[in-house]
Amino acid sequence: MVSSTSMAGYSDALVVLGTAGVVVPMVRRWGLSPVLGYLGAGAILGPLGLGSISGAFPALSWFTISDAQNVAGIAQLGIVFLLFLVGLELSFPRLSAMRRLVIGLGGSQVLLTSALIAGAALAVGKNPSEAIVLGASLSLSSTAIVLELLSGQERLTTSVGRASFSVLLAQDLAVVPILVFVSILAARSGGSVLASLASALLQAAVAVTIIVTFGRVLLRPLFRLVATARSSELFIAAVLFVIVAAGVIADQAGLSMALGAFLAGLLLAGTEYRKAIEAAMGPFKGLLLGIFFFTVGMNIDFRELLREPLLLLGSVVSLIALKSLLLIGLGKLFRLSWPVATETGLLLGPGGEFAFVSIGMAAAAGLIEARLASFTLAVTSVTMALTPLLSIGARQMARLTTGTAVDPELMVRPAGGQKQAIVVGYGRVGKVVCALLRQHNIPYIAADSDALTVTRDRREGHDVYYGDAADTQFLASCGLATAAGVIITIHSVGVIDDVVEHVRQMRSDILIVSRARDADHARHLYSLGATDAVPETIEASLQLSEAALVGLGVATGPAIASIHEKRDEIRHALQQAAQDAGREEIHSVKEKTQGAA
Repeated sequence: MVSSTSMAGYSDALVVLGTAGVVVPMVRRWGLSPVLGYLGAGAILGPLGLGSISGAFPALSWFTISDAQNVAGIAQLGIVFLLFLVGLELSFPRLSAMRRLVIGLGGSQVLLTSALIAGAALAVGKNPSEAIVLGASLSLSSTAIVLELLSGQERLTTSVGRASFSVLLAQDLAVVPILVFVSILAARSGGSVLASLASALLQAAVAVTIIVTFGRVLLRPLFRLVATARSSELFIAAVLFVIVAAGVIADQAGLSMALGAFLAGLLLAGTEYRKAIEAAMGPFKGLLLGIFFFTVGMNIDFRELLREPLLLLGSVVSLIALKSLLLIGLGKLFRLSWPVATETGLLLGPGGEFAFVSIGMAAAAGLIEARLASFTLAVTSVTMALTPLLSIGARQMARLTTGTAVDPELMVRPAGGQKQAIVVGYGRVGKVVCALLRQHNIPYIAADSDALTVTRDRREGHDVYYGDAADTQFLASCGLATAAGVIITIHSVGVIDDVVEHVRQMRSDILIVSRARDADHARHLYSLGATDAVPETIEASLQLSEAALVGLGVATGPAIASIHEKRDEIRHALQQAAQDAGREEIHSVKEKTQGAA
């Protein structure tokens, strides 16, 4: 009997690890989100999927999970570590710098969405506890899916990326009081909702004060002691100890372990050990998040999709429409442009992963009917699965609404001059390039496709224009026909390729100097016709080498000369590789043509 129980635990662990090692790489190859892969695998292989028939087909027990209790500890661990990572990524200076959007836009979205959904639940006959839990849970969006989509599109630093991150940050902060409220409410046998909420806040305040006080007193000395040992194993052990200990303290105080882990992360975020902790947790982060989403997926019941499909479809559309329209309205209230507000609203319209946590806790405590919880989680899962499609639709709608932007700065168009440079991108790199061009009295036109950034920079007196440099008509309006050169400073690989290709097609003789991600990207840009490509990784290594040579006693002149020689050597090698690749491609085409003849 002992052996059987042990084997069941091992087989369930194999299912979770097999998902990370096999299913997720397949999903990535198909171009889908790994988060959706974990959710789908949990739903299919979990106790509500194939696991429900493993009794009739014993062989399935090695590939499915028939009892959620077998992985309850793993699920709890995943939630605990996820909240710790959320806390570690926050800091009070960061919150202060983004307070207008985080507290204003994000906080308003959470409160208004919660109130509207709770009001609708009360109107259809749900009790106040159910209504509040449903409203608060469905007000949240998927941090993991949205940020992964924006990161894959290299748009985290754009206006949409900053607005979305601010709202998601406010939602992550709201998770803590939501979990506190559910856990305290579950411990009460009676009384009003307001009394339960007051008790929850008081008990939470006492527990948080204790954890924060002990954390501020003990954490720095603990990590200082561990750091002196210069052992990565001991450092990782100390991090794990702090996470679990904070979770246990919170649990003993009647709160969730996830809350304790969040507080531990928030306290460590303000210490000098934050970067070291992030590095130590790096190898575990993806796996732990995968475990969390796999266990979340196990709560998805496919039968709900078939039981009342019309009601499910209506609920999905209503949830996305309500949150999207509310966010678009709030976005305009907080002076976001129509394209940014529209895309942010559609991206954050679906539900999020923490609804599974809060609603699951409430259902386990009897605060929500099991049937209602199952239906709500089905709605949430469908909306999350629709996020990538909504992202595509959001970008299309944003393009349609670009013409309605009211900022007059975005309507200014450049007047092409003689022998001037065109600088594509006016971020940190672009500003440095333009400053040096001004220093040497070289005329230029700077352009950027981020509407919010262009508006702000123009109001601050910067001579930058809004437009898409991959658009040939915009390039023509910038005076490409008579320009002396094009300098590309943006970081998006796909856009860089498009700009280089279009510029070279329009002007075969113009100078094109472009930023490149790495050596492979630089070779590709040379093949597209770039005059010079500057790989970020190689340039960083050359600057590091120069500093090291000078610091080690080599005279500045010879050190700089050797760096220039090495840079020319690398440039020549990359250009030669691009030419060789082009000749091989031409030769291959000729062979195929001759073979066909």
